Amino acid sequence: MWFEERRQRIRTQLATFGRVTVDRITSEMNVSRETARRDLMEMEAEGELRRVRGGAVAIEDNLEEPPFSVRASVRVKEKRMIAKAAAQLISSGQILFLDAGSTTAILAEELSSLSGLTVITNSVEVAQKISERSSVQERGNRALLVGGEMSEDPPATFGEVTVNDLHRYQVDIALLSPFGLDVRKGATSFNPHEAEVARAMIQNAAKLILLADHSKIGTISRISYCVCDQIDHLVVDARAVNAKGWASLASAVNQITLASRI
Repeated sequence: MWFEERRQRIRTQLATFGRVTVDRITSEMNVSRETARRDLMEMEAEGELRRVRGGAVAIEDNLEEPPFSVRASVRVKEKRMIAKAAAQLISSGQILFLDAGSTTAILAEELSSLSGLTVITNSVEVAQKISERSSVQERGNRALLVGGEMSEDPPATFGEVTVNDLHRYQVDIALLSPFGLDVRKGATSFNPHEAEVARAMIQNAAKLILLADHSKIGTISRISYCVCDQIDHLVVDARAVNAKGWASLASAVNQITLASRI
């Protein structure tokens, strides 16, 4: 079993039970105790867990993510501007990944101006918006909702089945909305399952576009899923330039679009 596959299983154990043991890793993943300990050591170095005697535990964090309904109702103007700017980077006929974020949900609406898109997503809301608007406007866009376990907040699929499903596809662009974006830690997520999905999307996309309003700049959450030099294009609202850490972040990202009112 490859290291990344073991990582995904370890993350699932931590998200579900809050801890994982070396014994469980060795028995379920058919690796030596030395390999299991090395995996945990490397994941601890990347801030994904905290090692304890006999295994590891999930990292508790004081920075809690608000419910999706709350996230969807704040900074809506900024998210709309970002979504409009991001839609201009997309061409008709492309195949896209969209994750389950409040900004990507708005982006799904903006993509209705294009035709022939295939949008692969784990977000129920994104899939619904793409299919509904395509039907009404006869744009011929397709929405594919990947399988897996269902979460309620946000309504989305997650887990090993979801990640494996995503690896079946090779797409033109992954468009993701992180919890935070920092020059040292890159794009981060609060939820381990969301981070797993983001990693799978990035690995199977020719290009990565991140959508982040100014509140996310300089913010670090629990799990990093990509470093800054993996970001091909960052789309932010104009207030991001005043955020702490913006200058160093901007120098580390390949290309940036400052979204203005459209």
